[in-house]
Amino acid sequence: MPRRPTAGTASPEKADNYRYPTADSLLRPDAGTQSQFKKRKQPVVYRYDSSLSPALDWDSQNPARELGEWLLGAIEEAAQLPPPHRFPAPKEFAGGRYRVHDLAEAVRMLKSLGKPFLNWAGKAERLSFDVPTLPLFVHERLSTMGIIETLKSHRKPGVSEQLSLLNLFGDPQHPVVDQVLRAYEYRDAWVNRMILGDSLVVMNSLLHYEGLGGQVQMVYMDPPYGVKFGSNFQPFVRKRDVKHNDDDDMTREPEMVKAYRDTWEMGLHSYLTYLRDRLLLARELLTPSGSIFVQINDENVHHVRELMDEVFGADNFVSQITFQTTSGFETSTIASLGDYLLWYARDRARIRAHKLFDEQPIVPGEGNARWVLLPDGSYRGVTAAEQRGEAQIPEGARLYKPDNLQSQGAAAEPQPFEFEGKTYYPGPNSHWKANYPAGMQRLADAGRIHVAMNSLQYRRFATDFSFTERGNIWTDTITGSFTDEKVYVVQTNVKVIERCVLMTTEPGDLVLDPTCGSGTTAYMAEKWGRRWITIDVSRVPLALARQRLLTATFPYYQLKDESRGPAGGFVYRRRQNRKGEEVGGIVPHITLESIANDEPPKEEVLVDRPEVDTGVTRVTGPFCVEATIPTPFSWEEEDLPQIAADSREQYGSFAGRMLEVLKKSPVIHLGGGKTITLENVRLPAKTLSLSAEAVVANGDRKPVALVFGPENGAVSERLAFEAAREAHAKGYHSLLVIGFAVEPNARKLINECEAVVGIPAVYVQATPDLMMGDLLKNMRSSQIFSVCGLPEITLRRAAAKPGDDKQVLYEVELLGLDVFDPVTMKPESLKGSGVPAWFLDTDYNGLCFHVCQAFFPKTGAWENLKKALKGTYDEGVWDHLAGTVSAPFETGEHKQVAAKVIDLRGNELTVVQRFEEAGA
Repeated sequence: MPRRPTAGTASPEKADNYRYPTADSLLRPDAGTQSQFKKRKQPVVYRYDSSLSPALDWDSQNPARELGEWLLGAIEEAAQLPPPHRFPAPKEFAGGRYRVHDLAEAVRMLKSLGKPFLNWAGKAERLSFDVPTLPLFVHERLSTMGIIETLKSHRKPGVSEQLSLLNLFGDPQHPVVDQVLRAYEYRDAWVNRMILGDSLVVMNSLLHYEGLGGQVQMVYMDPPYGVKFGSNFQPFVRKRDVKHNDDDDMTREPEMVKAYRDTWEMGLHSYLTYLRDRLLLARELLTPSGSIFVQINDENVHHVRELMDEVFGADNFVSQITFQTTSGFETSTIASLGDYLLWYARDRARIRAHKLFDEQPIVPGEGNARWVLLPDGSYRGVTAAEQRGEAQIPEGARLYKPDNLQSQGAAAEPQPFEFEGKTYYPGPNSHWKANYPAGMQRLADAGRIHVAMNSLQYRRFATDFSFTERGNIWTDTITGSFTDEKVYVVQTNVKVIERCVLMTTEPGDLVLDPTCGSGTTAYMAEKWGRRWITIDVSRVPLALARQRLLTATFPYYQLKDESRGPAGGFVYRRRQNRKGEEVGGIVPHITLESIANDEPPKEEVLVDRPEVDTGVTRVTGPFCVEATIPTPFSWEEEDLPQIAADSREQYGSFAGRMLEVLKKSPVIHLGGGKTITLENVRLPAKTLSLSAEAVVANGDRKPVALVFGPENGAVSERLAFEAAREAHAKGYHSLLVIGFAVEPNARKLINECEAVVGIPAVYVQATPDLMMGDLLKNMRSSQIFSVCGLPEITLRRAAAKPGDDKQVLYEVELLGLDVFDPVTMKPESLKGSGVPAWFLDTDYNGLCFHVCQAFFPKTGAWENLKKALKGTYDEGVWDHLAGTVSAPFETGEHKQVAAKVIDLRGNELTVVQRFEEAGA
């Protein structure tokens, strides 16, 4: 894309972000309300068209016969309707399995019955699939502007304060009763969204809880390519040298393993099934003018393209873009230098597409600069010396390229044209491009005609339009050691996604990425004023993307209508520098038609050159982190007996798998060097809350009780309390609470369980390997469980400002964290300065975590903002944001603080402390 000019050199005076006042979304409840949430929905069944042979057989044994006859009837009925031949209501067949809206769709479906198709193992049997319909709960709200507000005490004297103080987090602050009873009913202001969960489940939730079908303008999917497993994922926040098939580098995310690993079930066959399901839901989310891009390599691009032909229709294929990813490497045949983007439209007839242009430098002898028109009217080709730069182009001369002046198709009458004393005719079966004769004469008067042998050509000057339209081969997109630094193992160059965003969306449009990775799609959508939703099943990429977005800075593109935000559009202007070069976002495009018709030149808008307000440093707008958490079910509810039965069966299956794994891996390493070995792991008799019982073989044999947290949620305080109460009543020595995540209140109860309930308890962090089934045979069994202690914080009164003894302020210090390494099987005490990130909510409400202060001790994450706001704040504030001591703050309404630590594996560890408990 063209180099973007700067609109000035003034230092930014303030920080700001974009908001979207014209867009909204349905209220999603906070994470702490899941136990009260009752708006359950049944799983959704998605159906595919049955796989038919390329030959269309009309016999009673072929199910296509009835479908074909129904389609013919629909076509006949639609043909009687006025254009565009659309039915008042969609026509359905086979109980809604097939649906058509208009004549064109019916014709397209009928044609598809006889087309070849890509087949793979299991496809014919998978004519439908079920997806659980789960609500989304908000876990975190983040706002860079909110964090900047904590820096006010560090602002230098005399610096103007223009920060917005209202709604920095985009939190509507609905009471709990509204979140429970009116969730997915209220409409709130839009905030961008980062969602943890399986993309299939999340997209289904967006469709059926929020009604976002037909509202996404662009989808960008960058799934691992289905060829190598280890190299596709990054299990650690700070480790990017990931090796294929190395257990140490193995991701601990079961859905990613199941979906992509070659050795899982049927390799590529399973991969295609996985991808087709998600493409189907992505199609349902797209607007009629929307586009989808799927990134893939050369090994499977042909399969994926055939798959997308099937899901989106071959008629909706737009382009196959090749982009370079490496400069090459040694090979015995030929080096593979890049990957591919498959671009499909939801409906190509209605697609939104903007052309991108590259600035074309004027180089004598190349492009539109091959000939020289001298001031005296004579002309010649560029000399070899001029092309090499050894000789200068004469002053006043104009560089140009001769271009075709004829179009195919004979004119109704002969078109003789006299030029410089000689008469010329267009060639056989051709006519002059310019309107004859007036247009041709205008070209001649403008000095635009070039005589070549016995024909006339059009002079296209190099300055007519010094840009070239970007095609589908991109060679400037390498990511490596000497280009863009990677923050994720398979990070895509930002240029690639940026161009997709600019080509197919407008400011304010919604962009979806079901494969978050390092968050590049969300990053570029944020940069260009697009709304975004990004999804990932792993906590590691979300931790990276969260830090990347929270600390990013962007140019502040001027808005046409501040009251509408980016949806009102950006400001574009025509500007020239001192050399007369076009440096604005609007550039004239002089063409043969404009000269021949005596019209002003057409103007091209360079969508990547809006006007920039250099007085503002733009930061990421408010966004939230959400996750899918299955809603709890009451087994006694009479109105939903089948749902209750299904849920009991599902949990029973999960508990059974947990028991089997625990029997195979009975050694659990706890903090402080303690190790326990379990024997006789089995189901307890007549239990209400416990999941298993066992005997500790270490020293004196002691009976212990075990309770498993939910498969897709966090251990709740109530679950831990009920299990502890039953275990104490039955005389067990201790309780092991095993879960994939734990709520802060539950963690606190577990730590204090002996004093509260009368039985000691310990929380055991289970890795998602427990759901991988036979894949465990390739893993070290010692990596099944990881146990880590709570973050240790100190809440204390901060020193008062000089001259202000009345204001009482507090501060929090992160002392450290016990980290359990599942490889070495040894606990390590990590100092606060060694964690990748920690966040602070200075007024925690027990539901959603508001990141009021964010610290990145091991990274230079705030460097961009530090440079952008240089001179606005004291230098020491940036050291503070890379440290372990918070900025001073006042007590809030809820009289408690929460600290959340992100460990090296992306796990979130949260501790809550009340002011009175800390003696503050």
